[in-house]
Amino acid sequence: MTIQCRECGAGLEHCHGTVIHHVRYRIECTEDDCTTPEVVHTFRIDCEAVGCQCGQSAAGRAAI
Repeated sequence: MTIQCRECGAGLEHCHGTVIHHVRYRIECTEDDCTTPEVVHTFRIDCEAVGCQCGQSAAGRAAI
């Protein structure tokens, strides 16, 4: 038994952070200085989950 994740144990490129998808901005990762591609992140969330308002401003313009 090991405390490493499977990707660490296999030597695969990955990140333990979470990708945050923004409506108006580039994606970001919760890990500082992350250069890992989005597709190898295990966790992904929308920016509204962290209190970002960028999606609400876009939805307001579409309703007008």
